[in-house]
Formats: sequence, structure tokens, C-alpha cells
Amino acid sequence: MRARLPKIAVTLGDPAGVGGEVILKALADPEITASAQLIVIGDRIAIEAAERSTGVKFDGLGVELRECGALGDDEPIMYGALRADYGNAAVRYVHDATLMCLSHEVDAMVTGPLNKEAVTLNGMKFSGHTEYIAELCGVKGSRMLLAGTKLSVIHVSTHVSLRQACNLDTVRIMETIELGNDAMKLLGKERPRIAVCGLNPHAGEHGLFGTEDEEFIKPAVQACRARGIDCEGPVAPDTIFFKAARGSHDLIVAMYHDQGHIPMKLLDFEATVNTSLGIPIIRTSVDHGTAFDIAGKNLASEANMKAAIRMAVTMARHRLLQPTAA
Repeated sequence: MRARLPKIAVTLGDPAGVGGEVILKALADPEITASAQLIVIGDRIAIEAAERSTGVKFDGLGVELRECGALGDDEPIMYGALRADYGNAAVRYVHDATLMCLSHEVDAMVTGPLNKEAVTLNGMKFSGHTEYIAELCGVKGSRMLLAGTKLSVIHVSTHVSLRQACNLDTVRIMETIELGNDAMKLLGKERPRIAVCGLNPHAGEHGLFGTEDEEFIKPAVQACRARGIDCEGPVAPDTIFFKAARGSHDLIVAMYHDQGHIPMKLLDFEATVNTSLGIPIIRTSVDHGTAFDIAGKNLASEANMKAAIRMAVTMARHRLLQPTAA
């Protein structure tokens, strides 16, 4: 059974950042453009600025541009500028792409980097792509997955204070394990091997360094194992990433943002893709920021954007092959 070519929306990100540059350079790869029907969500003026920077011409790539009209055509793009109108445009691109996913006009979306501070200059409360897209989808329980070539990590909590992240909840941990298990199946793992990190040093050492691991994490792991998920834990977070990177596991469940982000970015920054889970659509993203300091200089690597597009295509293909796919 063969699925049709997936349709993927790609948002431009903050016009003052490297999003346009990495997108154009990624789309210049014939392997990328042949993998899906790609639609860039943005403004022509930002595309033209990226063309001048990279030397890559958008027309002729075989990719559609869905113009949003969020920016005027009478003012050139100011690379590296922190501006409210640029933040507003970046959010508009994400908004439109999300609605395209929800209406099944496209099968997945890939987001370019935006600047949270630029967005909040508009008076909007904004903590990140994942939370904003989840709100548009009417979902409260979204999660962040970092997926790489060697290993993947899903987080129980992300953009909250460390103090708040330590307030564990067994049900939320169970839901995180289940979402990670489902996502890994979309990435081609028939029976994902999952390790669940402890919160405390040495996973609490049987209560010696804290009781949260035994009180909240262990019951979640046991419940998921009873449901047929191949998971173990709580495991010591200071050793499991080394073992998993050598092949012991496919997915690690991290309790908080930096517990998962730091080792993943050390392992393979360019190939690590940010994916939103717990929402009814497929969304992947580059795992880097707007890089205002090098924007407009054609210095940004497109490797991570390529990885994000490839992952969106892979997940969309697997979903299209499911009997319930539209």
C-alpha cells in the first residue's frame, strides 16, 4: 500500500532571523523538494531578502508560496532587528499553517525559528510554538519531543520554572510515556524501547536523595508496562543518555526541559528536530533560534531545517498509511 505524496506547510519564522535563509537553502536540495508537496507560509518581501542573501531563487524550486500579507512591501527587511511587526508576522505564519493542518489542507507543518521577545512586544502572552499551536488546536496537554538520528527525548515539562517542574504528577508522566510511544511508532519503531528518567540524582537512590522517583515516576512506569509499553524506570539520568546513544533505548522520557535538551544538543545538535505531541496535527521544527547575530550573512546551516522537513514527511507518510487517514 502506497500513500500519496504528503503536503507540508513550512513557516518562514521571524523575518529578521535566519528562517528564510535556511528554508531557501533546504529547498534548493532536489531530494527535499521531491519528498513532498511543500508550501512556504510567509511574505514575498522576506523571501526576496533571503534570496539576496543566499543567491537561491524561490521561483523555479517547484514550491508554492502562500502569501500572508503580514508585512508591507515598502520597507526592506532589517536583519537582526527585534521588532513587534516581525514578531506578529511570525505568529501569523504559524497561525495560518496550523489552520491548514486542522482543515486537512496539508498533512503536516514545519516551523522556522521565531523570537519570543519579538512576539511579546505585541502584548501577546507567548511561551513558545508548542504551547501556542496546542492552544489553537484546543489542547492543553501538549508535549515536546526532540528526535535525532541516534536517540529521541520527550519531556514531561518544558517551559516552566525548575521549581514548578519538580511538582510531579503520575498521570502526566503516564500520558507522556504513551505519547512518546505513539510518536516513535510514527517514526517507524514497531515496539519502541523507552527509558524513563528519575528526577533526583541516581533516581533518588531508594529515597535517600528524595522520594519523588518512588512516589510518582515508578507507578507511572508500572502502569504503562501493564498496558504493553516497553518501558523501564526510573533510571539514573546521569548515565542513561550515554547508554541510549549506544543503542540501549529508542526514547528517553525526561522530567524537565534541560534534563533532556542539554544531552540531546550535545549528541547531535544539527540533526535534532523539535516535534509537538499531544495535538491532532503533525508539527516539527528546527531546534535552533533566529540567530539574529548572523542573519542576512548566509552563514546559517540548513541541515536542521532539512532534518525537520524529513521528519515531518516521515510522520505524515506513516499517518497516511493508517486506515483512518483521510
